[in-house]
Amino acid sequence: MPTGSSPGKSNFRMAASDRVFLLYGNDEFAIAKRLNAFQTEFDDLSSAEMNTARLEARLMSEDELNNAVNAMPFLAPRRLVLLSGPSARYTTPATRKKFEAFLRDVPETARLVMVEALEARDEKKHWLVKWGRENGIRLERFMMPRAWEMAGWIVNQTKEQGGAIDPKAAARLSEMVGEDTRQAAQEITKLLTYVDFARPVSLEDVEAVSIVIAQQSVFDFVDALALGNGQRAQFLLRRLLEDEDPFSLWGMVIRQFRLLILAREVIDAGGDQKAAEKALGVHSYVAEKAYKQARRFELPALEQIYRHLLVIDEGVKTGQSTMDLALEMLVVELMGAG
Repeated sequence: MPTGSSPGKSNFRMAASDRVFLLYGNDEFAIAKRLNAFQTEFDDLSSAEMNTARLEARLMSEDELNNAVNAMPFLAPRRLVLLSGPSARYTTPATRKKFEAFLRDVPETARLVMVEALEARDEKKHWLVKWGRENGIRLERFMMPRAWEMAGWIVNQTKEQGGAIDPKAAARLSEMVGEDTRQAAQEITKLLTYVDFARPVSLEDVEAVSIVIAQQSVFDFVDALALGNGQRAQFLLRRLLEDEDPFSLWGMVIRQFRLLILAREVIDAGGDQKAAEKALGVHSYVAEKAYKQARRFELPALEQIYRHLLVIDEGVKTGQSTMDLALEMLVVELMGAG
């Protein structure tokens, strides 16, 4: 990393406002939209691609970051460098201090946008967020809406997509998608297409068009896994993939196992279905399904499956696998482990 003299703190605060950004939170959909917005600032798509570098902090070398930030832009005023997960690399006081010095020296010909996956409970004590506040880098917070906020989020997202939705329809859709903003946005797009943007989306539209059938199939899919019925699980998965985007389906599967872990914890604590509904924060229908399914698993088994899901998720994000293949392999590996 460059080790030249750094500007004074007050000068850095003024100069870095459009050079260094930190996007943080747990709303991957909102962060992805914001990253896309950075690229739209280029005059054309070819210019954007030629002047954009995407780096994963854990996998890059120091030279890669240095070269990406300090290279001269091509037919554009500046380069865009997207850096994912800096905290995974800079884990000691010494490496963090060196990285902070590097951030102060980002040239005017570059825009460095860092992305940090972060839960709300951790943001106040996170070293990079704290340093950013003290040193004037641009901080942008993207947290998933809480369950009770999701209906309002759906109303606003529908307006953003150029349509309208009845509050009762928004509430029903929020029950279906939970806190998954990406899934919600995709469902909104389908619903607005269904009504041809000519009228507000109604409760009846949500029931007719949205993911009730897919959600039930996900319940059935998890049931088949729980019962060790690999053939049925494969059949249900392929049927789901015929109608659902693999990434949407993946989000539904992960959410279901997250709910099962919470439900199993309630069961192990002696709680009943009502207690599970309160703990899960979902519609009574979803809570009932999760509660009954969770009884077929032991908590360690659910936790092991969930860790396995996260490993698969990481493999897809780093290009080691495609999402549809990852889903197929999930069934094969879980049945083999059983």
